[in-house]
Amino acid sequence: MNAVNQFFWFCSGVHLDTLKKHPTEQNKYVGIGATIFFTGLFAALSGGYAMYFVFKGDPFAIIFAMLFGIIWGLAIFNMDRYIVASINKNSSAWKQILQATPRILLAVMIGIVISRPLELKIFDKEIRERLKVSYLNNQRARIDTLNQAFNTKYGIELAKLNATRTERDSLASAIKADRQKLNFEIFGNKTTETSGVMGYGPYAKRKEAELQQRQQNLDTLNANIRQQEDFVSKRKEFDGMFAERIYTGKQLDSLASIAGFADRNWALGQLSFNANGTKDDSTAMAVTFIGLLFIFFECLPVFVKMMSSIGPYDKSVEYRETAEVYTAEKDRDYEVEVVDGLHETRVQTSIEQKKLRLKEDNY
Repeated sequence: MNAVNQFFWFCSGVHLDTLKKHPTEQNKYVGIGATIFFTGLFAALSGGYAMYFVFKGDPFAIIFAMLFGIIWGLAIFNMDRYIVASINKNSSAWKQILQATPRILLAVMIGIVISRPLELKIFDKEIRERLKVSYLNNQRARIDTLNQAFNTKYGIELAKLNATRTERDSLASAIKADRQKLNFEIFGNKTTETSGVMGYGPYAKRKEAELQQRQQNLDTLNANIRQQEDFVSKRKEFDGMFAERIYTGKQLDSLASIAGFADRNWALGQLSFNANGTKDDSTAMAVTFIGLLFIFFECLPVFVKMMSSIGPYDKSVEYRETAEVYTAEKDRDYEVEVVDGLHETRVQTSIEQKKLRLKEDNY
């Protein structure tokens, strides 16, 4: 426990020798140091997670993420340690507020930066589903755009193909009706257009000849349609329309798993809205409160330092700093002389030397 306490005291930025003289102050700075440490730890996790998506797919992605996470965590830790240690508890309340205001603003910015990647991990499942919907809608829109562009570009050819198909369908329907009439004539079925006499007579022969001619016309139309369809198919392949297909469920899962940081960050922002564009208050509040929690956690060391009363440690630090300032100013009025290269003596400088040094400093 002693080693742990010393580590957290170091994290809080206190003067260890002075703090050890005041046992009543030690627990307070253990708490402040622990808060700073865990803030740096969350920053390391957050930065590493964000960097992992930047290099995702690279074989060294985990190594890059770990290195960046450690560097980012140490940077945030050092910044938080400086922010807390730089607040002077011996000044007036208003002066402390003025000192803390820019530090609190900086802490808020750090909290926002830290919270975003962690929010991405917390809402990972919801983000994946929103990305799948987005990718599927984008693919459908892309296919629709390609089809519209193709229809505009080859409008004449497509119109001709549709007209030929209509003619083919009409002719095939007529041939089918005439073939039925021919069968009625041969088998002696009496209708308004058949004689009702069984047998293969002149009327049946004439009908069969007409059917053969119309069948040849139908074959010609089918050949023309195949040529036109082949032309359209080659044009579609040339324009890349065959390469665009609606994503399958497996493809959507793969795309969502390799999505980058920007896509996931966009999807997190979209979680506050339903599919029809209306506001989803419950999800929006959840995302907002989680972000505020990390921001508050980042600002907590500053708030604890400001809310705590002036203790004996603060007074000791004030006295120690005053004494060191006095000693430094006193040492300025003395100079060191070397006698025979062996002994050093401190002698007070003359007034003229003081004036000369002051001029040099001003210069």
